[in-house]
Amino acid sequence: MLQFMRNIGIMAHIDAGKTTTTERILYYTGKSHRIGEVDNGEAIMDWMEQEQERGITIQSAATTTYWQRKYGAAEDVKPGVPKYQINIIDTPGHVDFTAEVERSLRVLDGGVVIFDAVRGVEPQTETVWRQADRYKVPCIGYVNKMDRVGADFFQALEDVTVKLGVKTVALQIPIGREGGFEGVIDIIDLREIRWDAATDGEQILYSPVAPEREGLVRQWREKLIDALSAVSDSITEKYLAGEELPTALIRGELRKAVLNRDLLPMFAGASRRNMGVQPLIDAAVDYLPAPDEIAPAIGHNLKKEEDLPIPCDPKGIPLGLVFKIQNDREAGSLCYIRMYSGTLKPGTAVFNVGKKKRERANRILRMHSNKSESVDELAAGDIGVIIGMKFAQTGDTIGSEGWPVVLEKMQFPEPVISVSIEPRTMSEQEKLKEILALLSKEDPTFTTKDNEETGQLIISGMGELHLDVLVTRILKEYNLAAKVGNPQVTYRESISNTVERREEFSRTIAGKENAAALTIKAEPLERGQGNKYRCTVRRKEIPEGIYNAIQRGVLGAFSGGIVLGYPCIDVGITVTDIGYSELTGTEFAFEACASLGVDEACRTAAPVLLEPIMAVNLTSPKEFVGEVISLITQKGGQVMSMDSKPSADEIKAQAPMAKMFGFMTSLRSVSQGRAVFTMEFSHFEKKGEDRDRKV
Repeated sequence: MLQFMRNIGIMAHIDAGKTTTTERILYYTGKSHRIGEVDNGEAIMDWMEQEQERGITIQSAATTTYWQRKYGAAEDVKPGVPKYQINIIDTPGHVDFTAEVERSLRVLDGGVVIFDAVRGVEPQTETVWRQADRYKVPCIGYVNKMDRVGADFFQALEDVTVKLGVKTVALQIPIGREGGFEGVIDIIDLREIRWDAATDGEQILYSPVAPEREGLVRQWREKLIDALSAVSDSITEKYLAGEELPTALIRGELRKAVLNRDLLPMFAGASRRNMGVQPLIDAAVDYLPAPDEIAPAIGHNLKKEEDLPIPCDPKGIPLGLVFKIQNDREAGSLCYIRMYSGTLKPGTAVFNVGKKKRERANRILRMHSNKSESVDELAAGDIGVIIGMKFAQTGDTIGSEGWPVVLEKMQFPEPVISVSIEPRTMSEQEKLKEILALLSKEDPTFTTKDNEETGQLIISGMGELHLDVLVTRILKEYNLAAKVGNPQVTYRESISNTVERREEFSRTIAGKENAAALTIKAEPLERGQGNKYRCTVRRKEIPEGIYNAIQRGVLGAFSGGIVLGYPCIDVGITVTDIGYSELTGTEFAFEACASLGVDEACRTAAPVLLEPIMAVNLTSPKEFVGEVISLITQKGGQVMSMDSKPSADEIKAQAPMAKMFGFMTSLRSVSQGRAVFTMEFSHFEKKGEDRDRKV
């Protein structure tokens, strides 16, 4: 039953407590019989050897658990109510692995965003929130680490409101803080909640609100009702009439507000000390949507060339999205799939709509981190793994041959850092290429290519850590000795002038003349617009194949670069005239003519080299702020903003990536190892140009 299913993601900045919280959820729901800790490498959800060694989440891990609401108000707990099936994806927090979060959010229905009670909204939290916003994912918030020195629940709420631009409502307020944190007060049910340390927090103790805290509780309950009144007529009418507001009504209206993304309910806890997790599970059930409560997915019918909504109906035509590929040495490719319509059963034939390939779902699994169990079917709204598909890649739509509908693909950022890699012996060259192909299939932001000039094999990724993890996997997991070069920046090329050029092509092949003529206009576009191609010529005597060939030639020229061979960006190409002869005009001639024409037009349009500029977010103790700012300035960076917090100062800057290699070592040196930073790609900018950015 769909109403008893939840697909949720656990999201936050690195080290905010995502995996720690997920481990508690699994323990309290009975999925695991021990609490795995991240620090000692025993976390169930961090199963990769590298995750255990580094103490961070690298790959999003999926699991399914079941929960029967028993910690809520008495009237909400009814005997015989089915358990809720909760599909959980624990996502990475480091910026280098943003793609893992992106593809998880694409298929999730709700999110639990975890905030650090000391640091509030951190850089990656903002990135995750923007991703959730793009996919319109309803969320609830959890302020973790309330037991840490400097923890401030109310400051964290203010930080969320200001930085994320969302209206927060506290459903709990903490009792004490830092070392004196002892529990929370439930604002809806008006009671204090504490956790028994002797039972690892499994035993929950409820008590009436203490008299000295009644005034504060009244104040925050008024804020909750006020926020709800702004989005709920039912609450407003009863409130103005002076009637008592039933808790069931408050929860019901709050649920509507969360589903509409009008409000962000906030909870408090200290997951490491086993405090605050069970009410968070209740909240996921109470306020996050079932699969059929969100807007239907939009599919595109390839035959009818039209978009159509896909209702979440297990009895409909099967349609699902492959959102992750994971290679397993024994089972082969594990295809993680979210079903949007219909039902799949083991052994049934499926159709890869985009690739037009027939596949077979030999087995269907439900995952628990890196372990699995076979299931009899995978129905609409559910998430599982299919074994047996050979051609599937991330973003592919799996459906029916008679209903050619594709779901919207995911958009991933382009890699900005590269290194060369080569095997120790020539005999392992092919083995290395096979390994790289497997890793590229798993990770859409990891690419490989051969450098024709040097003969080197180049691998590219999202950052130094990203490539370091992948290289370590090649060396250890696949046991292949390889030599790795120093990191290199991946540049781009563009143009700065508008040029129009007439290009003619003629070549005799096998006694037949192939001729084409095109007038091509090349113009620079605003940064970030990407490449654009259009043809203003439409004549009946020109076959459609010729137009397709011209387009292929133009798009191929974009990837080939202008002067130095780096891919082109922000270039607009318009074909304004076509010289076509029925006797000599061939697709080959027009594709070649278009490619040559774009190359020559761009070469005369004042080409420029663009370098990646990184958004750098630094957190430093106040006594080292001067040294940290001086260091980022030495690296050619500019400070964009500063935010002073009780625990540390946050600095936002931009700097060219080429000068940021080895920055961590320098930062540790000037801050006695106490400052930290994260870095992600921001935009491309003319290399060496004085940057006109506001400070």
